[in-house]
Amino acid sequence: MGAYALGSLDGMTSRMTTQTMKPATAAKKLGVYLQATPAEFQEGVVSREELNALQADPPEWLRDLRRDGPHPRPVVASKLGVSIAGLARGGITDTLTTEQIEAVKADQPEWLLRERATQADVQKQALRIKEKKADS
Repeated sequence: MGAYALGSLDGMTSRMTTQTMKPATAAKKLGVYLQATPAEFQEGVVSREELNALQADPPEWLRDLRRDGPHPRPVVASKLGVSIAGLARGGITDTLTTEQIEAVKADQPEWLLRERATQADVQKQALRIKEKKADS
């Protein structure tokens, strides 16, 4: 599904064009903070095949970013067990490293406990709605 045919203007020949994405899209799909990626990654385009290769066999820079960060806010929220909005309410508006995330977990600030409870309530409500729809 990675490529599709494009006909030429005269309709006599066709060539295959690879589907590409912007680096920001690829970084989001890889779960990494774009500004922390190598310059070559940030300045180029990424084909579907390249993205698949990065996911299947991540290079050292990608393994390091996934392990140590800095992590984008969706990853930070997930690691803390809160929503992205909950991060903002807690005053976290930037990326965090794994070490910083672990420090927040260890400190157990009031906002984190409150947002985790809120997140748990949201998940319970979503499960109730799903079960209710299944019963209908």
